[in-house]
Amino acid sequence: MKIHEMIRDNYPEYYSIEHYPTNITICVRTTKEEWGVLGNFYMTPIMAGGVTFDCTERLFHMMKLKANAKEGVLDMMNFHAGLGMKMHLKNLCKAHPEWFHDHWPSMIVDAMKFCLMLKYEQCELFRNELERSSGMFIVEDETKRRKGKDADTWGAVLCGEEYVGPNLLGRLLMELRDNGKLEYTLPEGALDFTKHLIY
Repeated sequence: MKIHEMIRDNYPEYYSIEHYPTNITICVRTTKEEWGVLGNFYMTPIMAGGVTFDCTERLFHMMKLKANAKEGVLDMMNFHAGLGMKMHLKNLCKAHPEWFHDHWPSMIVDAMKFCLMLKYEQCELFRNELERSSGMFIVEDETKRRKGKDADTWGAVLCGEEYVGPNLLGRLLMELRDNGKLEYTLPEGALDFTKHLIY
């Protein structure tokens, strides 16, 4: 199931295409640019289940793994940081579908909210930058990466004088900034996979 289908079926409140004027929008692109700390790949260590993860992106993807998938958990924990992490996980899923939760589609947004809340609580720089963005829209800019295609679920692309797309990550960041929290519900045992990482 594709991500946009997961959102459509389980989180209809986030299933839409949004428009953001460029003159009042800040963009999250790479970890090295001005707003990089707002991105999930930024190296802001966070602790969950007694384990420290180097970035929210790693924790988010590892939450797809079942508690009995020890080999997959260790593999993902030790895989190098960066965009390659996503493709590596896709390959693991194809090779070992039994390692992954069947109920991931119904928890995907709650898992992201959980990761962002941990980052908000544990990283002062992240909180400060979110506050600094007050009054502006936040967009995960996928224009360069998508190369003329529509945005995927998490981001938006530049179309003339506005960014267009679902922009789910940007919307969650703005929700967190404006409310100081994100409401989420995770299934019991969502962090049981961390037992393989505690020595």
